[in-house]
Amino acid sequence: MCVFAFAKVYSQTAQDSTKVYKKRVLESVEVDFLSSYYTQDGDNAAVSGGIGTEELTDVTGTFVVSIPLNDDDVLTIDAGVSAYTSASSSNVGPFDGGGDADPFQASSGASSSDLWANLTGSYSHSSDDRNDIWSAKLSVSSEYDYFSVGVGGSYTKLFNEKNTEVSVNGNVYIDTWNAIYPTELRPFGEGGNGLSNRLFTQNTITGNTNYAPIFTEFADEGRNSYSLGFGFSQILHKNVQGSLALDFVQQQGLLSTPFQRVYFGDIADSFIENFQLADAIERLPDSRFKVAAGGRLNWYLNENFTVRTFYRYYYDDWGITSHTASIEVPIKITDKFTIYPSYRFYNQTAADYFRPYEGALSTDEFYTSDYDLSEYSANQFGFGVSYTDIFAKAHIWKLGLKSIDLKFYQYDRDTTFSSSIITAGFKFVMD
Repeated sequence: MCVFAFAKVYSQTAQDSTKVYKKRVLESVEVDFLSSYYTQDGDNAAVSGGIGTEELTDVTGTFVVSIPLNDDDVLTIDAGVSAYTSASSSNVGPFDGGGDADPFQASSGASSSDLWANLTGSYSHSSDDRNDIWSAKLSVSSEYDYFSVGVGGSYTKLFNEKNTEVSVNGNVYIDTWNAIYPTELRPFGEGGNGLSNRLFTQNTITGNTNYAPIFTEFADEGRNSYSLGFGFSQILHKNVQGSLALDFVQQQGLLSTPFQRVYFGDIADSFIENFQLADAIERLPDSRFKVAAGGRLNWYLNENFTVRTFYRYYYDDWGITSHTASIEVPIKITDKFTIYPSYRFYNQTAADYFRPYEGALSTDEFYTSDYDLSEYSANQFGFGVSYTDIFAKAHIWKLGLKSIDLKFYQYDRDTTFSSSIITAGFKFVMD
């Protein structure tokens, strides 16, 4: 009886010790501020049927706050705003300015600028031995013509002394368009007055004066996306780690962009002044299935050099296949500073429904002149620098500055499209 009592007390003491000295998943509140400035240009704007400027600038700001609820649970709030101005998207409504407004000025048209906002909340729970991690998230995002709600979750299992990791994740997004159509097509929608509309009576149509676009409004403005992903990670050597990922995405609903024009090769062109009137809008199937499979290999060479490599193969039932390969070489300059040179190559085939300007025919069922769905190759060069202070000596109010990350990427396609982005990230920990 005494032996049993001693064993019971010893067992209870051991459990209490485990609870007392268990390392917290997150020691204190962390606050990340992320910002970016993005700019692009090109000659194949989808809004104007595959021709014209793709000029756009975008500024983004995001706050991510991670809050430890207890030893095992973390709540993360992610809130971001993105604001853009675009010379091409202003041509959704090139005549909306009224009066003598120039239809080619970036400031005209309701879609010359927009604001996107997102709020995501996620919750994660780790088991006592930190070998099981569950998470769930809820997100809401909105912009001028779009609203989205998303839910998701994941489960991660670590074993083999945490040298092996497997994971599964799933997400569902319910999206709703507030469809906006090109100005010249709106009079031909349901209840419209066609060529009797003020746009045509107060302006002279040149070229094909019998302007008769093929246009009907979309009956369903919803889109649902479902994703399922699997991950596997393995420490192969004390200096080498590899991982594999397999992702499936199914989309249903309105997958066409309502304001992207198409010009047919078998219909004569119509103009108001020097602006070509649309023959139709982009029409794409209402379902799309995507598969992506990829892997990473990270090699720690020594205390100064690490090599990170990545490859992914992508396929979808619209006819696109693509290959992505990248390499990044973090170089530790001092205890606090690391630089990140990187390179990424991308190549894809064209979607079955892609046609360049005036390449589609009026008898086609589906068509788009969006060069994101064309055949192209792209190169991206990047360079970054990070500053890390694990002791967070620098302070702003009660927040200690833990790290700063600055990165620049230059992206170039062989379709005249190019872009550049500067990103900055600041991580703080609360005292």
